[in-house]
Amino acid sequence: DVQLQASGGGLVQVGGSLRLSCTASGFTFDDYTIAWFRQAPGKEREGISCLYTKDDSTTYIDAVKGRFTFSSDKSKKTWYLQMNSLKPEDTAVYFCAASYLTCGLGPGTFWGQGTQVTVSS
Repeated sequence: DVQLQASGGGLVQVGGSLRLSCTASGFTFDDYTIAWFRQAPGKEREGISCLYTKDDSTTYIDAVKGRFTFSSDKSKKTWYLQMNSLKPEDTAVYFCAASYLTCGLGPGTFWGQGTQVTVSS
């Protein structure tokens, strides 16, 4: 079975940093996309970053560009989202998702459980 495990969330002050991890098992990820999503209270889930496992190329939404960095450790089947200069509007539950080339937006997407990130002002 495909499983994704997200971790690393917590409470941090404005301007602080957190590193989220997403560890995968049960699938060969050589030609997949791994994506991070977040969902703030009362808002829809939004995709914020995507990594193509074949070449580790990444994309980011403008709201996190320059502050968040998506990286991978393929030996550990783990992907990381380094979040710096955190803002209150980054407060949300963060999810990772694995899918075949759709950045979590197509059918057959596997989801991990969420991890809460709270940024206090």
